[in-house]
Amino acid sequence: MNEHIFREYDIRGVVDKDLTEATVYDVARAIGTFYQENNARRISLGRDARESSPRFRDLMIQGLNETGCDVVDVGMVPTPVLYYTLFTENVDAGVMITGSHNPADNNGFKICLDKSSIFGAQINRIKTIALSKAFASGQGSALELNVIPGYQEFIATNVKLGARRLKVVVDAGNGMGGFIAAPLYRDMGCEVVELFCEPDSRFPHHHPDPTVLENMRFAIAAVHEQQADLAIAFDGDADRIGVVDETGKVIWGDQLMVIFARAILQQEPGATFIAEVKCSQTLFDDITRQGGKAIMWKVGHSLIKSAMKEQGAALAGEMSGHIFFKQRYFGYDDALYAGARLMEILSNTDAPLSSLLADLPPTVNTPEIRFDCPDEQKFGVVAKLTEAFKKTHQVIDIDGARILFEHGWGLIRASNTQPVLVMRFEADSAAHLQDIQNEVETQVQRMMKA
Repeated sequence: MNEHIFREYDIRGVVDKDLTEATVYDVARAIGTFYQENNARRISLGRDARESSPRFRDLMIQGLNETGCDVVDVGMVPTPVLYYTLFTENVDAGVMITGSHNPADNNGFKICLDKSSIFGAQINRIKTIALSKAFASGQGSALELNVIPGYQEFIATNVKLGARRLKVVVDAGNGMGGFIAAPLYRDMGCEVVELFCEPDSRFPHHHPDPTVLENMRFAIAAVHEQQADLAIAFDGDADRIGVVDETGKVIWGDQLMVIFARAILQQEPGATFIAEVKCSQTLFDDITRQGGKAIMWKVGHSLIKSAMKEQGAALAGEMSGHIFFKQRYFGYDDALYAGARLMEILSNTDAPLSSLLADLPPTVNTPEIRFDCPDEQKFGVVAKLTEAFKKTHQVIDIDGARILFEHGWGLIRASNTQPVLVMRFEADSAAHLQDIQNEVETQVQRMMKA
């Protein structure tokens, strides 16, 4: 068994190379044993449309049953629908079989205990069980349950659009979001233009990752051609959202949070919001200016969910498009629900989507800049850089180093999942952005050679 399939937030790898049938069977029994240790007996199981997912579903049911777990198979669903069952069905835990936005030959498992995604030490515990083959023994049952109509009805009831009828482009990238979102948004009163809403594990049109601008080109073109009010795009398993406004401009995760936070603060003055360290300073400043409490936190959807619970936050989000609504929802990342909430806001105004951000101070920023750095070096490089910059600058070090400059900031952090360093920069002008980026990158290169 390749131990590297056990990641910080999930279990994943290349099908029939890392994830052979023997490996998946052992992983299933290890997950079942972990559930038995934690008094979880009834397990919700979902899968995406990848070619290997039905096969892995069968192995997962077999392995869970043989460790004494009962399985509720909810079929082919987006990851948020699997999360939904944790709150609405009589289950103790859940497993989602999905490769998310990873290449077509990948697959994996997102694992939940009670109502939360597990990560870190808990995934390590499953790894230990799998490697030792010290599996529990029992006899469980399996049944199938269609939860999609109930999920759609919940959102349609929870989110009420205004009088304005919106025209929305839905680009699912042949992932899991479109076949549920398109009819849902129609039922809610929108005119829907569908792009690649049929699940197809080959992803023939574009890769389902809305953080990559190239992947948004079809949505942008359709907004112009159809004169749509907006486009909503999903990643492969529909827990991340991408949005295009009526001008064809992409609205990134932190900008979406500004729109959502302003709306929530009108209903819940003083509410708390959590955003990760890559997010724009304009987000944190705007929340504070609107009377809310803004908390900067670590990258990682499981870490964000934990912080939301601890802080009682109404909303949390990541640059990558994970948006977590606790206000009026369950607190997990659901791109279909986030899209509905955005349309609720827009349908209750006569203004275009772009106008909702028009009063933000202009900034210039980079996308994520990633470069290779060995796992055994990456955290050391960040630690040395943090120490060096703390002598001359204010540094926020909750996750890597976010270095504050007079005209902006620079971030460097070690990826939790890959042998890379991640950087991002923001400033009030292109010239200041270049200065900040040069200063930080020069130090990074020096540290990597030291």
